[in-house]
Parts: sequence; structure tokens; C-alpha cells
Amino acid sequence: MNNRIQELRQQRGWSQADLAAHLKVSRQTVNALERGRYDPSLPLAFSIARLFGRAIEEIFQPEQG
Repeated sequence: MNNRIQELRQQRGWSQADLAAHLKVSRQTVNALERGRYDPSLPLAFSIARLFGRAIEEIFQPEQG
């Protein structure tokens, strides 16, 4: 799954650790999310969308093909 987490995080001037603290997850989880190595649970996806004030579809897009 593709996502815009890194872009949105950087727009706020946050480190991965900052975002992790806001989401109550580890920095490693944020890193894995940004690199596309981990797809978030639905509750985590909603938390991310809420934090950035975006719809889930604006942040996460399924991979094509």
C-alpha cells in the first residue's frame, strides 16, 4: 500500500519519533509504514488520518497492478 505519511510528517516538521509519540507506536513502526513494509491496522489508519486532518483515502492508496 502506498501512503503519504512521510510527506505529511515532514510538512509538520516532525521526526519519526515525534509522529510515533503522537500515535503511541514505536519509531520503527512509523519507519515501516513510511517505507511501505507495514500496512496499518484500521484503527491506526483512522488515527493517522485524524491526526493529519485528512480522509484515509488521501493518505493511503492501494498499489496498482
